[in-house]
Amino acid sequence: MIDKIKGALFGLAVGDALGVPVEFLSREQLNANPIKGMIGYGTWDQPPGTWSDDSSLAFCLAENLTTGYDLHKIAENFIAWFRKGYWGAHHKVFDVGNATHASISRLMQGVSPELAGGMDESDNGNGSLMRILPLLFYVKDLPVEERYAKVKEVSSVTHAHFRSIYACFIYMEIALLLLKGRNADQAYSEMKKIVRDFTGSKGFNKRELDLFERILGADINKMEESTIYATGYVLHTLEASLWCLLNTRSYEDAVLKAVNLGGDTDTTACVTGGLAGLLYGYDTIQKEWVGGIARNNDIHDLSERLYKKLTIDNKIN
Repeated sequence: MIDKIKGALFGLAVGDALGVPVEFLSREQLNANPIKGMIGYGTWDQPPGTWSDDSSLAFCLAENLTTGYDLHKIAENFIAWFRKGYWGAHHKVFDVGNATHASISRLMQGVSPELAGGMDESDNGNGSLMRILPLLFYVKDLPVEERYAKVKEVSSVTHAHFRSIYACFIYMEIALLLLKGRNADQAYSEMKKIVRDFTGSKGFNKRELDLFERILGADINKMEESTIYATGYVLHTLEASLWCLLNTRSYEDAVLKAVNLGGDTDTTACVTGGLAGLLYGYDTIQKEWVGGIARNNDIHDLSERLYKKLTIDNKIN
């Protein structure tokens, strides 16, 4: 389990760091000059190995889970990141999405975490999807109803629209199956059935559910690359991450494919990298990448503390 925890946390951070220097570059630009390893500077003028708000907020969530799940303390960690660079790669903030910024601003004004997230259709950026993965280790043994409820709570701190919540739920369900030892194809197939069965009795908005048809009704891995979009929209990020995972056979190939899709490179690779780290394990992530990312010793320590807490709470058998 410690290998899985480190695989997830380092997996998402390494993917994030690979994408930071080329964020917003087009697919055509990256096809002409593809990313093959860890570089620096570029878009955000950050040194090699710098991860973004994606990983920072995931680590803020994981940090809370080392002492026990508390939504208000998760919100406090987000505020500490925003104000002081808590869990920032270099203890500062250099990138923050609009919806996340607005939600944390509401938290600082005293709005309850359950009500802080944006609820409009326009609030469906990928800001909760990018940070949700550490919750997996807390909910992994809960029934599906309770898993959905916790995913909804944690997403809603910044992104409370159904579309964002449902995207996080799908992502967590495939992550859970990877954690249980399924290969990528098995996890994808089983996830679709679990999610469809769960959804069937819920009366969710059909218009919203139809948006997920390419993932749940068809086979996203069989889509042409030209139909896979790597924008900051939550549904695009979810589709792209699953497509990259299902069309590669190693951690390295998965995250590099994600980065080289262009656009929101750090988040696509972060979301892909978390799943790939779970699937292939921590030891398969290139050692020079692990050793080269910011605060790698702190991420090791965070992983160990999360493992210890889960063991104490008997969430790990």
